[in-house]
Amino acid sequence: MIDFARNAIGKLKAKSWCARAVYISKKAPSESVNTLKESTKSKILKGLLHLLALLPPVHRIATLLGRIAAHYPQLSITQVTRINIQLCFPQLSNEEQTRLVKQNLIETGKTFSELGALWLWPKDRVLGLVRQVSGEACLQEALQRGKGVVLLTPHLGAWEMAGLYASNHYPLTALYRPPKLSGLQDLIHSARERAGGRFVPTDKTGVRALYRALHQGQIAGILPDQVPNEAGSGIFAPFFGIPAYTMVLVSRLARKTGATVIFTYAERLPQGFHIHFLPAPVDIAADNLEIAVRALNQGIEHCIQHCPTQYQWSYKRFKRRPEGEKAVY
Repeated sequence: MIDFARNAIGKLKAKSWCARAVYISKKAPSESVNTLKESTKSKILKGLLHLLALLPPVHRIATLLGRIAAHYPQLSITQVTRINIQLCFPQLSNEEQTRLVKQNLIETGKTFSELGALWLWPKDRVLGLVRQVSGEACLQEALQRGKGVVLLTPHLGAWEMAGLYASNHYPLTALYRPPKLSGLQDLIHSARERAGGRFVPTDKTGVRALYRALHQGQIAGILPDQVPNEAGSGIFAPFFGIPAYTMVLVSRLARKTGATVIFTYAERLPQGFHIHFLPAPVDIAADNLEIAVRALNQGIEHCIQHCPTQYQWSYKRFKRRPEGEKAVY
C-alpha cells in the first residue's frame, strides 16, 4: 500500500530530485544522499496521509488512480498484479482476468486512500466505520478455553481496520515488520498500538512475546501471507495451486500451545467495513508440517474467495521459487 504511493511520488519529483542529488553528491557521501532521499519521501508521505485524514475515505480519487494504473501495463504494480492473477485464476478468460486486474488496482488505491483515516483519526471515530461483524462468537468461545488464539489477518480488505478492531476488544500481541521508510515507523507503530494492542518485532524476541501471550490465554496476531525472510522459517505449499514459500510459525504456535487458530479480515463496503471472523482448517495444527502449512494457505484462499478483488495481488507472493524453477516476476 505504501509502495503504491511511493511509485507515484517518485515520478512526480524525479526531475527535482536529480538536481538536488547532483548538488549533494559534491558535498556528502552516497549514504547521506540516500538518507536524505528517504527522509524526503517520508515527509511527503506523512503530509499526504495527514491531508487524507482531513477527508472521509476518498474512494473516488482511489478509483481514478486505479483506473489510470490499469492503463499502464509497464508499471510494476500493474505487472505484478496481472502476473499473480494469471497464476492464481487460470480458469478465467483473458477478458475476466483483465477486469479483475482493473478492479483490484482500484481496491489497492482505496487501501492507500484509507490510511490517513485509519492511522490518524481518533480510535472511536475509526471504529465507528464498522457496519457489521460476523463470526465473532468463534473467537470469544476460543478465548474462553484459556489456551489463547492465533489470529490471522491476511492482506485482504482493510487489514489495518481488522487489527484495530481486534486490539480494541481483546488483549492482542502482534508481529510488526517495520516499513522500508524508517521515517514512517513511529507514525505506523503508534497508530497500530493506540487501541491497546502490543506490536513486537518479527524476530526471536517477538516470537517469544507471542508464546507468552498465548500461555496467558490472550491473542497472538500474525499476517500469514508474507514471504518469510529468516532461514528455516518457511516451506513451500500450494497457494491457489502455485508453490508459495509459506511461514511455519502459525502451525508451530498452534501445535505447541494448543491455541485455536482463527482468521479475520475487514471487507470494504461502499460505506464502512464488515469485520469477519472464521475458524481455520483443522489441519493447521497437524503434526505433519507440510499438511499444516497447506491448511494455512487453504484458509487464506477461503478468505480471498469471498472478495478476491480486495486482496493485495500487487505483493510478490511468489518471489521465492523452489530450486530449479524460474522466476515469475
